[in-house]
Amino acid sequence: MEKVAHLISFKTSGKSRIKKEYLILSLILLLGFFLRVYKIRDYIVFLGDEGRDALVVHGILHGDLTLLGPTSSVGGFFLGPIYYYFMAPFLLLSNYDPVGPAIMVVLFGIATIFLVYQVGREFFGKKAGLISSLLYAISPIVIVYSRSSWNPNVFPFFTIASLYSLYKAVSKNKWWLFVLSGILMGINLQIHYLATFVGAIMFFYILFVEFKPNLSWFVNSLKRYLLMLAGFIIGFSPFIAFELRHSFTNSLNILHFIINSEETGISGELYRNSYNVFLRLFGGLSISLPAPSNFKNFDPALIQVWIIASVILGVSSIGFFLYLFFKERKDSAAFKKYLLVLIWGIVGIGLFSFYQKPIYDYYLGFLYPLPFILIGAMLSFIWNGYKKIGIALSIFALAVLVLVNLKFTPIAVPGNHQVDQVKMISEFLLSKTNGKPFNLALMSAGNSDHAYKYFFKLAGRDPTVILNPEIDPERNSVTSQLYVICEKSVPCAPLGYSLWEIAGFGRAEIEDRWDYQLVEIFKLVHYGE
Repeated sequence: MEKVAHLISFKTSGKSRIKKEYLILSLILLLGFFLRVYKIRDYIVFLGDEGRDALVVHGILHGDLTLLGPTSSVGGFFLGPIYYYFMAPFLLLSNYDPVGPAIMVVLFGIATIFLVYQVGREFFGKKAGLISSLLYAISPIVIVYSRSSWNPNVFPFFTIASLYSLYKAVSKNKWWLFVLSGILMGINLQIHYLATFVGAIMFFYILFVEFKPNLSWFVNSLKRYLLMLAGFIIGFSPFIAFELRHSFTNSLNILHFIINSEETGISGELYRNSYNVFLRLFGGLSISLPAPSNFKNFDPALIQVWIIASVILGVSSIGFFLYLFFKERKDSAAFKKYLLVLIWGIVGIGLFSFYQKPIYDYYLGFLYPLPFILIGAMLSFIWNGYKKIGIALSIFALAVLVLVNLKFTPIAVPGNHQVDQVKMISEFLLSKTNGKPFNLALMSAGNSDHAYKYFFKLAGRDPTVILNPEIDPERNSVTSQLYVICEKSVPCAPLGYSLWEIAGFGRAEIEDRWDYQLVEIFKLVHYGE
């Protein structure tokens, strides 16, 4: 009877702990959702890239299907179209409001929080999973990139999903999981070309996870690579279909960029690049260290303390992990987990030495979950390993991390209201056209006019695009009025401006101008008419 009572008590206690764990996880997910969806319309980025995507998806929803995705941020080549098809149902359900695809990104962000928890829990224990997911949920940089519709913003989800499914494939030795990891990798490569780094991580993981220099190991590894390749072809198939139809034009451009571009190649500043990435991961992501360009806005002494804290946090987290890795490397199950984390960090950070240009935070999307998992593992180890002192230290460190991140939470900053501003500017401009055809030009330091054109599209009033005289020798594409939006990032003097949309209109004079919202709008007509 005592044994039965003890067994019942143990089962009840176990169920209670599980319920408590899932309750905490649910609260973390709800917090992450709140921080991303709070007044989301006010915070959405809706500029040229976002407007371009919305226009393409609008076309898809009206039957104009595509096998080509957004252009890459460097190199001038294209991604696959999968992100557009992810956007489509959300844009439709929101009645073509840009907030719809932003909600989609929020949902991917919440799913990423869950996967951070799952990986942390399975690799390092339940406390590690909960701590990792909490810190990921409240990271200001992660939040900023989790609430606007832009293809790099779902990069973290497909990266951790690819890697986790590969780990499960290796640990369970299930063929369909290798195929699944390949499919997710194929989708990931359509999201961002830095997913090639993820591909390298996956390649080396398969190579070394069960390394034995014999025929059996070679055959087994080859089988796994082929299964992943089959999945990759499925996941990457829309882009492959486009390339087959267009003689691999895009692939050749990518190859040319890798070989000949001044933006790639072996860097002589490996240490500096690696240190910068390390600092952005453990400083910027984990404790809100400002980007170097913003250091001038803070006291230099504070910045130094901030950097030192970032280095201590990163070095201690990595040091603890390496200790654990070498301590348990002979345990096959533990080795499979820890090797993936090790390769993720070494290959992921090391490959940035091949990139010669500035490294922006969104480039690091495939590394976003990593510092939080390592920090969660370290704090969990301290919590479990040093009794009361360990609990006190880990709770104190966690409290500091939470407070710092919440202090700099992006929802404390007023929103940009870009969606409403662009919409109002577009509607105001249309009200001045008198219902007549018009041409459009945008004067800006770096933006494009697609966001404005999206709202013109919704209003059924597309501007007429001025064509090259070789295509339009009779100049039928030139209307009687040209409206110029100047975003004031450049001098607002449209006459004689070198932009094609203005030069192609021909000799002109300003008939009217308006200061509206944050822009100046000019109405140009043909000179002397």
